[in-house]
Amino acid sequence: QVQLVESGGGLVQAGESLRLSCAASGRIAIIGIMGWYRQAPGKQRELVATITSTGTTTYADSVKGRFTIDRDNAKNTVYLQMNSLKPEDTAVYYCNSRVTTYKELGTWGDYWGQGTQVTVSS
Repeated sequence: QVQLVESGGGLVQAGESLRLSCAASGRIAIIGIMGWYRQAPGKQRELVATITSTGTTTYADSVKGRFTIDRDNAKNTVYLQMNSLKPEDTAVYYCNSRVTTYKELGTWGDYWGQGTQVTVSS
């Protein structure tokens, strides 16, 4: 059993910043890659950013230079620093984590947070 708890979403004006966080809890043995996805109304869920356990990152072209993903392995937490927000960033943002638990050692599970709304006004 793994839970991902997100925080930091909200309503901001264009040009402002938000910092999302997502903490994983449960009987976690290993956390592998972690990431953020988003889904806007009428759109498919899309990748925003990922980060491996050693710090290698990927970003969607639409957020490069504005968003930064990082993680604190000691806290089982992944962050998304969102700067220079634009109205087109408005979406529900979902945390994702690939985890091996003590119950299922040797098998990777894919876990999702509940989603947090980010709304950017023009």
